[in-house]
Amino acid sequence: MTAETQDRRRLTAALLGPDAAPVPDGPPANVFRGALVDVGPHLLTLATPDGERRFVLTEETAFWRGGGSAFHELRPGEDVIVRCALGSHWVAERVWAGLARVTGVITAVDGDALEVATGHDRAPAAVVIPYRASGRMQVRHPRLEPGYLFDAIGVWDGDTVRALLPATSQPPYPAAEAPRRPAVRRGSMRVSGMVSWYDPALGRATGGNPLAMRTGLAYPALDRGADCGPGCDRATACAPLPLLSLGATVRLTNDCTGGAAALPVVACGAAASHFCDRCVACDSQERGRVAQLTLASFVALGGQPEAGCFNATLTAG
Repeated sequence: MTAETQDRRRLTAALLGPDAAPVPDGPPANVFRGALVDVGPHLLTLATPDGERRFVLTEETAFWRGGGSAFHELRPGEDVIVRCALGSHWVAERVWAGLARVTGVITAVDGDALEVATGHDRAPAAVVIPYRASGRMQVRHPRLEPGYLFDAIGVWDGDTVRALLPATSQPPYPAAEAPRRPAVRRGSMRVSGMVSWYDPALGRATGGNPLAMRTGLAYPALDRGADCGPGCDRATACAPLPLLSLGATVRLTNDCTGGAAALPVVACGAAASHFCDRCVACDSQERGRVAQLTLASFVALGGQPEAGCFNATLTAG
């Protein structure tokens, strides 16, 4: 937590009381990330900022590398995130390798290659849609053209993302022509909707990258004149979100599992404000994205990154 964030939290607590500024939870105890050193039928070794860490693999351990995989398909040196079984720091429940996600608005198309604007404070993303994934991608993205929304999960291939799975269904009209959303009533500090994830480290978990295990969330309704920053491109969010500032702490509950955490707002989630989609998990009818969790926080709260989302309740103050 930065000094500025600490000052903001202390000021909020002084003005509104301690419940309005809870202390964020510490790093997740059962989620680990690093570069793969070695993997075999019974043991996986990662190079993490705290040194090498070994995990026991069981018959129940599930692997994902662009799809359901086996341990021998993982490659030494690639980015791996491990979630351990509840109550354990060393028995791997799920293992993901090379995870990548691109969320935003398409700005250019050249055959099976796309460029996607991912928000005013993030670099554009280069995407390739392999032929084998093109059918299911077009089912949920009826128009893969400049100006249309795009959200897909895949794996890294150098600096390019190979998009393999559409995260959710997107509308058949450009983002700029979305139906006008009603004015948001911001009285409530509790709202339900969908949360997605993003990777602050962009798949680069090697070399002790401090962003690799960053916890918190990017928020789609930061104050436009201050924390959203220069070139703010956020839209009116589909969900009735309260305005928050960087450094604020919210309580987020996974409505599918019941897991909860106090998480800080660490970035602007302007890209998420353009989406008015629905997560099919838990049969929720709520539309709109209430937050983009960092990858580490999403996994720690029980999310499956390849599913793209879960339904949650966000409480601020």
